[in-house]
Amino acid sequence: MFGKLKEKLKSWTQNFVKKESAEEKKKIAEKKQEKIAEAVEHKKTSKEPSKETEIPTKFEIGTMKVMPDLDKIKEIKEEIYSAKERESQETSEEGFFSKLKSKITKVKISEGDFNNYKEDLKMLLLENNVAYEVADFIIFKLRQKVVGKEILKKELESEIKDTLRDIIENILLESFDVAEKIRQKEQKPYVILFCGINGTGKTTTIAKLIHYFKKQNLSSVIAAADTFRAASIEQLKKHGEKLGVKVISHDYGSDPAAVGFDAIKYAQKNKIDVVLIDTAGRMHTEKNLIKEIEKISKVNNPDLKIFVGEAIAGNDSIEQIKTFDNAMGIDGIILTKADTDEKGGTSLSVGHVTRKPILYLGTGQKYNDIIPFDRRKFTKELGL
Repeated sequence: MFGKLKEKLKSWTQNFVKKESAEEKKKIAEKKQEKIAEAVEHKKTSKEPSKETEIPTKFEIGTMKVMPDLDKIKEIKEEIYSAKERESQETSEEGFFSKLKSKITKVKISEGDFNNYKEDLKMLLLENNVAYEVADFIIFKLRQKVVGKEILKKELESEIKDTLRDIIENILLESFDVAEKIRQKEQKPYVILFCGINGTGKTTTIAKLIHYFKKQNLSSVIAAADTFRAASIEQLKKHGEKLGVKVISHDYGSDPAAVGFDAIKYAQKNKIDVVLIDTAGRMHTEKNLIKEIEKISKVNNPDLKIFVGEAIAGNDSIEQIKTFDNAMGIDGIILTKADTDEKGGTSLSVGHVTRKPILYLGTGQKYNDIIPFDRRKFTKELGL
């Protein structure tokens, strides 16, 4: 999953680091040349300490006149001069190489450096189904975290990756365990209403969740409230037979809210843990159908409202979620076809734009092909 975005992020990070490394080497070389030029100029203009100083021709001790050993004095002065010269040179070299080493081991990303590469990052995010506002947010946060910060050169790539990972993980809301929510409710049943448009795998997702709940020792009943689409009830009944669960249904064209109501009554009577209400796959542009799902929600008062969309739908999924959320207030998201999602941006976008948690990812057609969403695992999939 998410192969394209993973490779693009890796490439961008490496290019950014290479560019920083090349510029830093250039800056070091320029500084070195400046130091050499300064040293040459200093040598030209400054007077070197003279090795020759006035040497007294004689010392007077009391009334005695003593002739000094001129050669010995000269030798001592030369030793003192050489020692001072060496000390000065070593101190100068030590200071220069200490600064040089600091420049080599640490880098500071400037605003200009970041701006040179931010558009590339924005484009690769947009190309991989990340919504425009989410891409802007990621870049804004990344700028805040890295610009002006001193970073060890050898840790620059890992620092940028770690920062991106933290930003992305904070964009995605923490998921929750639906099975645990069902157990926590004292007055059974726990009612889950599913919404979404045709073809996203909503009915199959319901069957997968029933299978998942069975493994958690939770009993289920299905409400076939999609009385609009031909063969939808038959499809659910086939899943019910395979999974050994009851499907409550009415005739096609009947009131879908009534189907959900009857399923809840059945669950109360038979002490069933959870009711899963399937609804017609409504286009988010069809106002009458949206009003109908509002009615289903009001009549059945579900504990959890889940939007089911495709991970590969990109920005279309975001618009769909917004519409359903405005109509009935969704609580969580399931993204299907995640196994075929090479881009990965939809998962990132829906979490940020709706501020709703992604609960599960559908990863195939079998009942076992559903996994709880884990934001840390998601960033690992992105190579962060």
